[in-house]
Amino acid sequence: MQERDLVEGLAKGLRVIEAFDDEHPTLNATDCAERCAITRTAARRHLLTLVHLGYAATDGKRFWLEPRVLRLGNSFLEAARFPRLVQPFLQQLAESTHETVNLSVLDGHDVTYLARSDSPRVLSVGYQRGARSPAHAVAPGPLLAGLLLPDAELEAWALAHEFTPFTRDTMTDPMRFAQHARGARAQGWCILEQQFNPGYSGVAAALVDRRGRCHGAIGMAVASASWSRGEIEARLLPPLRATVAKVRAML
Repeated sequence: MQERDLVEGLAKGLRVIEAFDDEHPTLNATDCAERCAITRTAARRHLLTLVHLGYAATDGKRFWLEPRVLRLGNSFLEAARFPRLVQPFLQQLAESTHETVNLSVLDGHDVTYLARSDSPRVLSVGYQRGARSPAHAVAPGPLLAGLLLPDAELEAWALAHEFTPFTRDTMTDPMRFAQHARGARAQGWCILEQQFNPGYSGVAAALVDRRGRCHGAIGMAVASASWSRGEIEARLLPPLRATVAKVRAML
């Protein structure tokens, strides 16, 4: 792709949308300009354009996103073949384990969840479609980082990552994460205990096709009180890996 083929205005507009997050639910033009590395005038014009299109709202000074922006993500979720292909397998695994099952991918420094099948239990644990989690704190993170990034890139990724501590057990050392990711890469699965939420553990297995390309991971978040690490390895990991093997034949 040649740089002359790119539409810089579209790129800037998408950066403006991505500038809003949990820590910045509202922005003024100056804030937006700083976060997007553009001029204040350009930031204001992009923000006003989003307001005009219904993707944002304003009180005249500050701006915030409107629900219409969800259409952008839903367009992918509705159009993408991959989540639809995997969905029946997620459902079968959820029914056999009585746990909620997710399909996820690595997106930058986050894990993004593309599909979900709820547990038959009344109370389900897991992540909704489109949800994002910091990669260091959930089981698919080290697994996908290890499989998608060669060692040098993996260490650079880890050094650039923000290792926010969510519990007293959260992994916060970049080199320890890189080591953990290499181990997950070698075995094709990963278990993390109480890294993101106290009382919950996660397990994930990689979706790798016959050419060795990693497409994502299938995983579960389970209550630590019900599932020790040994029980996860003995009772959840085998059907999880069997499911991954079935999906692999379809990729």
